[in-house]
Parts: sequence; C-alpha cells; structure tokens
Amino acid sequence: MATPWSKARADFPLYTNGRRKIAYLDSAASSLTPEPVLAAMDAYYRECRANVHRGMYAESEDAGARYDGAREKIAAFLRAAADEIVFTRGTTESLNLLAYSLSRKLGPGDEVVISIMEHHANLVPWQQLAKERGFALEFIPLAADLTLDMRAARALITPKTKIVSVTYASNVLGTVVPVRELADLAHAVGAVMIVDAAQAAGHRPIDVRELDCDFLALSGHKMLGPTGIGVLYGKRGRLEALPPFMFGGDMILDVRKEDSLWNEVPYKFEAGTPNIAGAIGLGAAIDYLGKLGLDAVRSHEREITDYALAALAKIPGVTVYGPPSGSDRAGLVSFTIEGVHPHDAATVFDRQGVCVRGGHHCAMPLLRELGLNGTLRASFGVYTAPEDVDALVAAIIKTKAIFNV
Repeated sequence: MATPWSKARADFPLYTNGRRKIAYLDSAASSLTPEPVLAAMDAYYRECRANVHRGMYAESEDAGARYDGAREKIAAFLRAAADEIVFTRGTTESLNLLAYSLSRKLGPGDEVVISIMEHHANLVPWQQLAKERGFALEFIPLAADLTLDMRAARALITPKTKIVSVTYASNVLGTVVPVRELADLAHAVGAVMIVDAAQAAGHRPIDVRELDCDFLALSGHKMLGPTGIGVLYGKRGRLEALPPFMFGGDMILDVRKEDSLWNEVPYKFEAGTPNIAGAIGLGAAIDYLGKLGLDAVRSHEREITDYALAALAKIPGVTVYGPPSGSDRAGLVSFTIEGVHPHDAATVFDRQGVCVRGGHHCAMPLLRELGLNGTLRASFGVYTAPEDVDALVAAIIKTKAIFNV
C-alpha cells in the first residue's frame, strides 16, 4: 500500500538512479536531496545565473529575488523575521562565527557552558578560545539515563556564565535537550543562549520565539537541502550588537582609508559572493518539507526509530546507546556489536547495500565518557522505510556470522 513516505521516496534520485539497491541510514550526517530541490538549483543556473544585490539588470534582479525569497521562507520556517536570518556555509561556520565574535568580550572570571554531548563544531571553538582569552569552559554532564543532567546544569549556570551553547539533539545518542528550560536558566543570569539545531531542523517544528534562544544554527544538507549552505538565526538586537566575523563585499556601506561602516543586519555577516544556488535549494527544501508537514515528518521518524529500537533489542550482542524508551529523541540509533569494531561492521554493511556511519561521529569527548572508541549509527529521514531497518538487521546478523560472534 502506497503511503506519503513511499511516494516521497520516489523523489530521491539515490533510490531511483539504478546504480544499486541501498538502505540509506546516514541521514544524521547528510540527508538525501529530492528532485524539487535539484530542479530549483538547476533553474537558477539555467535561467538567471548572476550575482545578487549588485547587478542592475534583469537576470541579477531575478537571482536576487529567488535568493531573498529563500531567506523569507527560512524565516517563516523558524518563526523569525527575515532580517534575523544570516546565510552561512553551515552549522560549523555559524557556531565559529558566534564563538569568535562573542568571545571578544570574554576573559578570566567568565564562563561558557556547553554539554558533554556537543559535536566538535560546538566544542573546539570554545575550547581553543578559552585558552586564548582565559575564560573557563564548563561541561554539563549526562544523567545516568543518558539524558542531560539538568540538576548539574542548574548548578553550573551562575552569574559567571556569559554564554550557554548546547545541541538541540545529540548526533550520537539522539537525546533531545530541554532548550527552553536552559534558555530560561541562561537569561536569569544574563547569559546568551545558543542552540545547535543541526539534528533538529527539518525533523521537527522549530519556533525560535518559543525556545527564546538568542541564536540558533542549522545546516541545509541535513534537512533535504544542498551542501555548503547553512543558517544562523539571531535576535535582531543580538545581531546588531555582534561585530562582523568576515570582511569583504556586500557587508559594508562605506569604506575609507581609515575606517569602514558596516551594512545593516543580516548583510553585515554575509561577506563576498554567497552560495546563491545553495540558498535557493534550501528554500526549495523547506517548501518540500512544508508539503509533507513537519509534525507528520516527526511522527514518521519516531515510528521508524521505535521500529529500529525494537528490532535491535532482539539481537544478542547488540548494545544500543541512548535515552530511555519512550523519551523524546532524534531519529537515530547508535549501537555496538560485541566483538566487532564499528568500522569493520560498517564495511560489511556496505557490501549488503546498508549505509550507516561508524566511528566517533565528531563527538570524541562523549564517546570517551561512555567508555567507547566508536559506535555504529543508523539515522533516518522522510524517505526511510521499515524495510531499510530490516536490511540493517540482516546486515548485523551477516556481520556476526562473518566474525563468529
């Protein structure tokens, strides 16, 4: 019986190109891209390939309208205003922009609070800047059930805290963080609240007003869009107070020999020629998700996740890592196979057409905290079907037989 999800699967060329039959279970690293997104990008290159905000001719104006239209779509997607949306290369650049710009005012006696679950992109910039500027970097630990330890968070967030920067959902455990509660704690002591939404955007509705975060970062390639495009949302007042991170064309109003005057937000953070096709593609991805409905997407991914958790629980020697059953979690499952290194298992899986990630997932401190050198991670999207999980189970059984475990 055809469902909205089986119909959606036909929109993704990786399933229809005839190269090989696969079970794509690596959406937490990068989602697949549907035909309407590819078509929107292709149309830009074929119909109005020109720069934006510079040319006084029809093609440039057309390109600019499509580019700025994408910004409007993203703003509506996040329940924000268009001038609060900055285009970047991705979540990593967004978080680096914030770390370098905000830390200019930090020094000894100040503290930045993050969680032990952070992706390296939300850890290493703060770590390195702490060494340079002298502020302290504090980590919120995990509770015994692998959720965020909110009791510890309440103790760590103090008047010394200037910034709280956390993931919305762990890319390893799937743990969903109580962002609004952390935002309230941060604001109570006058701290800035930053959210890494790479694993949440496109998988569940996000309302930045409801979250009351000061900044939020996301990547297009994790939400059906192209690579090389991301978004930094910032409250307008916060963006206006933030110094620019990069310098060049389009982010200035006036340049003199002795000084320069910056453009208004969001343009003062968008130096140089932007990824025009990428922004247009991200706008098309939002259109596509809108037709499916984000509540429906979230429900579908939860059903697939529950199906995977139940299936893996039946296999001897497989250990799953994540929050308790019934918890709100992202659409991914991390697990190990006793006696088999994750890299070896992932290689065997590939020969069965099963695409997963094996390793530390750019979260080494978390893996060390768990006493692991890596895990296998199966992660899901709008196109994931139960038969993909069945293929994963078959690949695990095959791997156990090969390694005699």
